[in-house]
Amino acid sequence: MSGEVPKHGTAKAGTGRMSRVRHRLRGPRPEAVPVLVGRACALVGVLDVAAGVFPRFRHSRMHAIAEVLPGALGPFAAALSLSAGVLLLLLAHGLKRGKRRAWRAAVALLPAGAVAQFTYRHSIVGVLISLALLAPLLRHRDQFSALPDPRSRWRALANFVLMSAGSLLLGLLVVSVQGERMVGDPSLADRITHVVYGLFGFEGPVDYQGNTSWTVAFSLGALGLLTAVTTIYLAFRPEHPAARLTEEDEARLRALLERHGGRDSLGHFALRRDKAVVFSPSGKAAVTYRVVSGVMLASGDPIGDVEAWPGAIERFMDEARAHSWTPAVMGCSETGGEVWTRETGLDALELGDEAVVDVADFSLAGRAMRNVRQMVKRIERAGYETRVRRVRDVGEAELERIRRAADDWRGTDTERGFSMALGRVGDPADGDCLIATAHKADEEPGPYGDLKAILHFVPWGTDGASLDLMRRDRSADPGMNELLIVAALQAAPKLGIARVSLNFAMFRSALARGEKIGAGPVLRAWRGLLVFLSRWFQIESLYKFNAKFQPRWEPRFVVYRASGDLPRIGFAAMQAEGFVNLALPLPRPLRRRRPSDRRPCAHGTTTERNVRAA
Repeated sequence: MSGEVPKHGTAKAGTGRMSRVRHRLRGPRPEAVPVLVGRACALVGVLDVAAGVFPRFRHSRMHAIAEVLPGALGPFAAALSLSAGVLLLLLAHGLKRGKRRAWRAAVALLPAGAVAQFTYRHSIVGVLISLALLAPLLRHRDQFSALPDPRSRWRALANFVLMSAGSLLLGLLVVSVQGERMVGDPSLADRITHVVYGLFGFEGPVDYQGNTSWTVAFSLGALGLLTAVTTIYLAFRPEHPAARLTEEDEARLRALLERHGGRDSLGHFALRRDKAVVFSPSGKAAVTYRVVSGVMLASGDPIGDVEAWPGAIERFMDEARAHSWTPAVMGCSETGGEVWTRETGLDALELGDEAVVDVADFSLAGRAMRNVRQMVKRIERAGYETRVRRVRDVGEAELERIRRAADDWRGTDTERGFSMALGRVGDPADGDCLIATAHKADEEPGPYGDLKAILHFVPWGTDGASLDLMRRDRSADPGMNELLIVAALQAAPKLGIARVSLNFAMFRSALARGEKIGAGPVLRAWRGLLVFLSRWFQIESLYKFNAKFQPRWEPRFVVYRASGDLPRIGFAAMQAEGFVNLALPLPRPLRRRRPSDRRPCAHGTTTERNVRAA
């Protein structure tokens, strides 16, 4: 019996080896093909560009590889290598995301490269490499079915700027690496001039020996042609603008909020008109979102009946898969995070805490409220008075003055806010919103009369309010925000409001625990980093401002697919919130000439939900 065991083990080992061989022969999993093909195209593109730019590279050992890559063709090898390399690099990202149009372009480009290899160089190896890349594209074509992203004509202008800059730098590199064959020693200005002339197809001031001038001329001309062709394509292709909330969608969302709006303090922010929406099959729940840099970014919990949430979440994930968008949720509650993770297999990470004040428990009495109490009393003695009203109770002339003041008092060049901002003030459809204003009548009126500060709250069900924006005149006395929050909390019982949601404090628990006695070195280091980042982002200041009002803290979470997606999601969230602006908005004078729109939808009309604490 002792001799039979090794035979059994050998049989198992042989079976395992055969299984691995069969697995390798089958190739990669179909869902992994887009990423692998995209990486292969990117590698081919980099090698093609290198082969076209660096003379020594074309005559090195790597030349044996680069010569047979698509694009390195005949006497125009340098120019065609640059062209094919840049095109493949442009296609690589779309192929990784499984985009159908990128697949079509690659399927057209690779056979063209194979034909050119055979026609110009009679290279069987070059043909095989092209077909080797083409084979998985055709075999797994069903993996490249993602629909196009939202886009606009601004993409053409952005492409022109970026491609022009890239072509200028790459062209300067092409001109400079041929230094051994230059006639004389042209200056940097002469080389840049030569590149600019070459991009437009003209001869520049730099001369070369032999056929090098033709190589440089064709390379620069190819770069200029690519810039022109890609810009023209983007300018004249069909426009797919970013989705907007239609009037019908808004009406359906408002109906859901009337029945279920009290569950989530962020629910009313789903009515931002630069968001899109997907509804559950029953229509009893919905998820609103915006697509930013390929990230499908939802905010808060789904709207509607909790039992119908899974249907809306499933529709959301289907839409993400159809366009190959990265799904993410910013600022959902603990209940929302549990449903998202259970229904989708996504992960959740605590992002921070929302400050919620229960009106019945709020009082200015006591030592803990001493600083706020003293500040409010001092401001009131200075002659300021406050008014807290529903939007429907404010006259149109005053509302228009408030809108203009809110726009001019914005503290940044771009509006900020997405997950906790409505994006408008004084819309007739938002009559239940609250406006708290501070006034000072005993001084010369300014451009907005005696108005000095504004707070805007959106409804949170029938008995709550959620802070939207805070704006104040920079010439007003410090403490306007504290004054108006206290005024709103004191007026809340008369308005039937029992709870008020204030600002969201990112990483609040880390800041709170890190400053306590006994905090470990890791926690203290993390807190130190957050304090350092607070110089640019209001992390610590928002936490300390909210803490003045003795709120209860409600945790909020970010839901994501994989840890590798977090940097991309974070960058997309910063774009959505207005901290990073990659858009190309109209000049401010042109925006002001546009007629007032009661349904603002364009990107950049979001509101700032930041505290500018004095």
